[in-house]
Parts: sequence; C-alpha cells; structure tokens
Amino acid sequence: MAKRNDPNDPPPPYYPITVHTLPPLKPYDDVVYGVGPGLTPPNHPQYIPQYSPPVAVPPVSHSGKPGSHKKRRCCENKAQFYGGSGGVFLVLALLALGIWLGVRFGTRLATASSLFDDDDHYEEDLSLPKYDTCPNNTVYCDGKRDCQLGSDETNCVTFGNDNRLLVKTAQDGRFLPVCYSGWDQSYAEQTCAQLGLRKHFFTEALKSQESRALELTEKAPLPIQSLVNVSSSCPNQQIVSLQCVDCGKQQSTSRIIGGTAAKTGQWPWQLSLHFRQSHVCGAVLISPDFLLTAAHCFPRSNSETLLAKNWKVYAGTVSLNSLPTAYKVKRILLNQNYNNRTNDLDVALIKLKSPVVFSKKVQPVCLPKVGQTFPQGTKCWTTGFGATAVGSAVSDDLMEVMVDIIDRQVCNRPGVYGGSVTRNMLCAGKLEGGKDSCQGDSGGPLVCDSDGHWYLMGITSWGSGCGDRNKPGVYTDVKSVLPWIYSQMQQERP
Repeated sequence: MAKRNDPNDPPPPYYPITVHTLPPLKPYDDVVYGVGPGLTPPNHPQYIPQYSPPVAVPPVSHSGKPGSHKKRRCCENKAQFYGGSGGVFLVLALLALGIWLGVRFGTRLATASSLFDDDDHYEEDLSLPKYDTCPNNTVYCDGKRDCQLGSDETNCVTFGNDNRLLVKTAQDGRFLPVCYSGWDQSYAEQTCAQLGLRKHFFTEALKSQESRALELTEKAPLPIQSLVNVSSSCPNQQIVSLQCVDCGKQQSTSRIIGGTAAKTGQWPWQLSLHFRQSHVCGAVLISPDFLLTAAHCFPRSNSETLLAKNWKVYAGTVSLNSLPTAYKVKRILLNQNYNNRTNDLDVALIKLKSPVVFSKKVQPVCLPKVGQTFPQGTKCWTTGFGATAVGSAVSDDLMEVMVDIIDRQVCNRPGVYGGSVTRNMLCAGKLEGGKDSCQGDSGGPLVCDSDGHWYLMGITSWGSGCGDRNKPGVYTDVKSVLPWIYSQMQQERP
C-alpha cells in the first residue's frame, strides 16, 4: 500500500525493476512549495516516486497553421525577439508596470497556472502557484467577487454535525447555521452547485437552539453568503441540514482484519492513479468530478508528472489486472502550501474531464464535518494497491488493513517520529508494528465509520518502513485541509 523507506537507505521502487525510470530533471526555479525561513530539512523519510520513461515527441513545426504553440521556443533568440534596443525599453516598461501593480494591489496565493497541451489546445490542467490579485479594500464573503480569481468568495460555506449548513458572511466572520424558514430545494441546488458539487442529494430541517444564525433574505442566483442576514434566532428553532453528495456507503461489508484482499464494492471510493501505463498512487473519489490524492505524487523535479494528459484514473476495480475504462484528468491542483521537505499539507485535488458514473462498485466517500474527531484507539481502515513488503512491487490486488488512530503527541515521542508530525497530519497503525500502508498506497484513503457512513479522515502520506515497530503510518489530516478543498472545488466547479 504506498510509502516508506529508511532515511539511510535508498527508497524502494513503486514498480518492478523491469520498469525504467526517468532521469532526474532540473527542478523549477521560479517557485518552491513550502520553503521559507526557519524550515529545516526533514528528519523523517519522504517518498520519491518513480515513473515510466517519457514518450519521444517529434519536433514541433512552427511553419504550420496560425496559433501553433511554440513551447518555450519563443525566447531562444532574445535579440531578434525584442528587436534590439527598442526591446530593452519595452522590457523596462513592463518591469515598471509589474512593480506598480505589486505595490498598488494586495496579493494572495490561489491555485493554478496554465499550460498548452500537445494538441494545441489551451488547457488549464496544472497547478503551479500563482497569485490572485485582490484590491486592498477586499471584503470577504459578501457575495461580490473582488479578487481576480474570486478567492475572496471561496471559503464561505462548509458543513457541521448532522450535515448542518454553515455559512460565513461579511457581517459575521464566523460560520453560522442557516435558518430553515424560507429554505427550499432551489436553495439547496444553488448552494451545492456553488460548491462544485452539481446538485443536492438531500435537505431537511434540523432542530437547534443556536443563539446566532442566518436568515434568508431574498431569492436570487447569487452565492448563499449574500442571501442571508445575521439573526439572534431561527423561527421554530429550525436550521438547514444539507447533503450534496450521497456518500460513504459500502455495497459489500464482509471483511477480514489485516492485510487482506478487498472485495468488489467494499471500498468503492478507492481509485488507482496511473502515470502513463503504470500505477503510481492511490486516490479517493469525493464527488462526480473531483478526487483527492497526495501532492508528493507530482514531484516538481519531474515535469512530465505535472501534465494532466499523462495521467489516468481507474475506478471500481479491485485488481490492476482487470482495469475498466479510464477517466481522463483535466486539472491537477496542488496545495500551494505543500512543503516537500516535511510533507506538511501533502494534498492534491484532481478534476476529471468527465464526471464519474456512480454504481455499486463506484461511490464517493464523505468528507469530514467541521469539528468531527475520532479519538485515539478508534478502529479505521486504509486501503491501496501498494507493496505488501518493503522493496517489493505494487500489489495487483486492492489490499485493506484495519489500523488504530494514534494521538499526535504519542506519535511525536522520541523513538517514534520525534516531533515530525505536524498539526496537519495524523497517525494510524499499530505501535507494535505489523499493520500499515506501504509503497504505492500514497494518496489513498484512511476512512473511519460513523453512523453507518465512512468519512475520509486521512490521505496516505509518509512513514518509515512498512509495519515497523513504533513507525505507524502518517496521513494528511483531511479536516485541516477542508477549507482548501472546498475553495478549490468552488473555483473549479463544473
């Protein structure tokens, strides 16, 4: 299942040794994720994915039809391109303009940069950080788009216990419940669509004695945060419960604890993420259009892994020897604060070109609710196609193992991970060893059961060895990245 290596040993491969790997490429110099003052190299192991060799691409002819892309060839002869001294003045003018814009407007990290693909189509399929431009007087969550990319309106809606709808407005910076009075299915559809979740699954009234809530004020095709006003109470003490996706349900529930092959329909949100023709990482289905995985599956040192066209997603399979029709990737969105030295915030969101068709074999998992926790010792499950032993090839069969949630303080003890587990991570496994994820499981799910629904609490990220004593698996804590997930889905909504 996908992860580990001792810091003193070379990393085990994701694939059999018969699969060649790309030579290391020079990392991008323009942006480095998560590197800044005070950050030191990690004292825990990191994954170093290996990938199949690149496919030779014939040279691009620039004498063809207008609009043919030139892919970095534009600036090979700078003297000719800029036209001598006149070009120098042009560059200086553009530089001055850029400085003025930087001073005039505040900036905030957003999501993605754009590339051309090899079919001459403009396609925003890659997430390298760029800056959203916001005026200094930006008002967040007022329903009006102030920032160029709209990032000021993308972290205004979330969900609490019992699927209660929570909205943040410019009037009150807290997430407050919405009164059920005046609510109907059109509001439900509008709100779920705003979040990139297409349509609602279920909505109802929920009894609540909240001292502060939001009352609906009007009906209009606007973000929900602009359609409510702060109120001291709700009529009949009823608030909105809203579920956008029917999630977290299994079709098969029989299982044997510990490192066994999974059955069809047992973990219907488990996906296999293929780079070209090989399984590289796991992934988790969260809606018809979006899936989550680990950011470290897309190393910037290998530019080919950053191209959406090189990836395929397989759903509903429990065997790599029997793959269904693949889904194509439209965009890869990496968390802009991912730290490749410490593996902090190791999460990526993938948008598919076409929505997944749900079936008994393919279902989304539930995202955790705000404040939802599972205490130490809770029995949860992790799954993947990763290796069943350090250094071995990935498994042909989807494997499952039950693991215990381990308190972060315990995981950070000397002799375990000694402080390397950040507040954005969680540990799960057995301190005595024996049950764990491994190489090839990266990006896969750690799920916990609550009230008959399975919630995605972790994304397989890193660890030392596979099932070693005092070296449990470390996962991205999905609760800590929920605002980022909802924000990205809203910006990328279908």
